[in-house]
Parts: sequence; C-alpha cells; structure tokens
Amino acid sequence: MPSVAPVSIQRIRAAVRSDQPDLLAVEEPLEIRLGYGPVADRQQRTLAVTMRTPGHDPELALGYLLGEGLIRHRSDVLSCRHCVQDAHKEGNVLRIELAPTVALDWATLDRFSYVSASCGLCGKSTIDGIRQRGVEPLGAGFTLAASVIPTLSEKIRPFQTAFRHTGGIHASALFTAEGAVVRVREDIGRHNALDKVIGATWLEEGGALSGYGLFLSGRISFELVQKAWMAGIPLIVAVGAPSSLAVELAREANLTLIGFARNDGFNIYTSPERVCTDTY
Repeated sequence: MPSVAPVSIQRIRAAVRSDQPDLLAVEEPLEIRLGYGPVADRQQRTLAVTMRTPGHDPELALGYLLGEGLIRHRSDVLSCRHCVQDAHKEGNVLRIELAPTVALDWATLDRFSYVSASCGLCGKSTIDGIRQRGVEPLGAGFTLAASVIPTLSEKIRPFQTAFRHTGGIHASALFTAEGAVVRVREDIGRHNALDKVIGATWLEEGGALSGYGLFLSGRISFELVQKAWMAGIPLIVAVGAPSSLAVELAREANLTLIGFARNDGFNIYTSPERVCTDTY
C-alpha cells in the first residue's frame, strides 16, 4: 500500500490558475488485534485503531505495544502479520500473537481504543499512571556535544522522502552520540512515526534504546516523551517546542528535552547535563 497518493489540483500563482498534478500523504486506519491467553484457550481482541500512513505497520504496532508497556522482550511476541484481504493486497488489520505468559489488563486497555493521526491516545496516560507502572528514571550514560544538535535536521532531511513529495509527513529518527543517523521513519501522525522507529529498532536490535538520541520533526508532546521514556531513550531533539506537560514528564523521567533546534542554537528544557558545551 503506497504512502503517497496522486491528485489533480488547481494551482494559483501570481493570479494565474492552472491544473496541476500533486501528491498527498495517504491516511488509512490500521486495526491492531491481539491474540493472547494460554495455549489451550487463545483469545482474539482489538487493542486499538490508529489513523496512519501505510508502511512499516508491524513496526508501528510493536512500537505502540512497547510504549504502552505491554511487551518488553522479543519472546513476548510469537508473530506479527497482516490479515490479508486478498492475494495481492495487504489489509488494514494487523494481528499480533502474544506469548501465553503476557498478561493483559483489558479493564484499563478498553477505556481507549481509537488513535487519531494528530494526537494519539489523547488523555490516556497521566504522570501518576506512569509512576504506577514502576518505570525507573533514565540513567546518565548518554551525552551529546552541543555542536552536534544544529546538524541533525540537515542530516535527516535526505531520508524524508514522503515529506519531500507531500509536505505533510512527520519524521522521527534515532541518532548516536556522535550525530550519526541510525534509522528514520515517517508518518502522517507524530506518534506513529515514533512508534515505527522504536518498533524497527526493537526488532533489529532488541533491548532498550539507551544508546540513542531521538530527533522529532515537529513539537514535543507529553505522549512522545512517554513513548521515549518507555523505550529507554534518554534525549530528545525537536524542531518545535515542548508542551508544559511534556517538560513535567521529562523531569520525572530524567530525560533531556531540547527544542527549537536551529542552525544558530537551541533550547534545553530538562536535564542539561547530557549536553556538553564544546566549540559550538
């Protein structure tokens, strides 16, 4: 399923009207179904429906489960595949078979099952709720030279192919302490792009993502900080600003938030000790 779709538009420039072809970001629903329970009594149930840009769907779903604390280890997932509508087309339903040892609290999960492309599971999580999960604050191992931060946007731009065609796609990227771009994913939803890059890295490398920083092409919401914390990512660099609740959660997580990253500077909102002032 393509991530961009062609359309015909009327373009007006300098009072001149013309018919032109254009490309739009595709937005489609993805239903995430879980298979769970003991071997002798397997059950199936819908966990969530998200509006996403097609592509990297298994990564999105697994990243989402990681962000919600439903899985931690590769052994928690037996399989992850599309429910195919026909032999030539992947469907908009993805089924994840969980290991019999994975326990689910459906009373909590059922409260919210729809995810919009703009804000994810709005209102689902609170800081108190994350505290109750027993998630530890992030360690102090990752540090980043200040001179690396203004270079990230330019390094990531060549990987933003869907954005280049449409202008309507967000990006999330992981990078090393030296500023090397490791992995980039795009989606019409900020939270989906992050789920995709987290899920992809978990599939390929396993374990926590404590050795990487995260770059976001837009603003920093509470939910994005939550997902980064759950994945073990200690530092976020964004083109835009964080929300007040994102900053509050980042303080709780000991996660470094950097916003308004530009060629001439940036703002550090939390845990500034991870940013080393060098020749920048």
